[in-house]
Amino acid sequence: MKKIIALLTGGTTNEWVISVKSAATIAHHLDTDKFEVYKIMLTQQGWFYEPADSVKIEVDKNDFSLHFNGRKVTFDGVFIAIHGAPGEDGKLQGYFDMLHIPYTTCDALTSAVTMNKGYTKAIVNGISDLFIARSMQLFKHMPVDLSSIKEELTLPYFVKPNNGGSSIGMSKVKNQYDLKDAIAKAFKEDDQLLIEEFISGREFTVGVVKLDGKIVVLPATEVETAKEFFDFDAKYTPGVATETTPAPIRADTRARVEKIATAVYEKLNCRGVVRIDFILTGDEGDFYFIEINTIPGQTATSFIPQQVAAHGMDLKTFYSKLIKETIS
Repeated sequence: MKKIIALLTGGTTNEWVISVKSAATIAHHLDTDKFEVYKIMLTQQGWFYEPADSVKIEVDKNDFSLHFNGRKVTFDGVFIAIHGAPGEDGKLQGYFDMLHIPYTTCDALTSAVTMNKGYTKAIVNGISDLFIARSMQLFKHMPVDLSSIKEELTLPYFVKPNNGGSSIGMSKVKNQYDLKDAIAKAFKEDDQLLIEEFISGREFTVGVVKLDGKIVVLPATEVETAKEFFDFDAKYTPGVATETTPAPIRADTRARVEKIATAVYEKLNCRGVVRIDFILTGDEGDFYFIEINTIPGQTATSFIPQQVAAHGMDLKTFYSKLIKETIS
């Protein structure tokens, strides 16, 4: 018997457009022999199922159901494909927990904590062989002392919204006179921000997922861009960045990356598929943790589909195993 799955997309942040593209990839590769899929769009105006040959149907939020073709549709599970709020910050997870409906992502607590870059770094700090850039956390309701930042941290800095994604609102500050504007830009996206020292090295990202009861670290991707940093355009515009999967790193480095990534996944109590961004300094030296994404992109240009292919698995099998692990 087919499982009835809600594929939840959209969202209430600037990342909604990426969520829609991710959901399109997922929908295309979900096994229709195993799953009856309803793509549901979440917006500020409401939650709707939009069948191809009918008007959109509003979801009953009391029990997350909908009426379609003369019957009430309830769901065996939810594939959450919303980047940013409210899909990646724990809000939807808490809602589905109360309704006892399983979902494909990390739980509410892990989702909420990992959405905050500063809190996440405090938790993973102490993992063997993992390094963290020096940083300061600022809050919008508190006065900003620029002089203390300049005393505490060494230029250049990255200034980024603490709870944001897709590098929206992020700046690289090489001159102290640009710091004030960078802080203002980040505060437009969030009430908290993180200022951290720039770490020079090669940039990588790696997917981690539990499949068939075992944690699997996918082949890492090396990211190279001529831009100052891997910003929104570099992430989602084909040709702006060079992405090499699997990354050209030594076997011993690959083993160390897998060990650290597994430790991060376990310490943060992750579920489903996540993506960890990191930098290797020098000649594949220290591993610096940048951030973790608990609902990584699944678009045509996203890393996870690339890494799944490099792992020797097709997306239909990958998504089926992911649903079996988290929902079945």
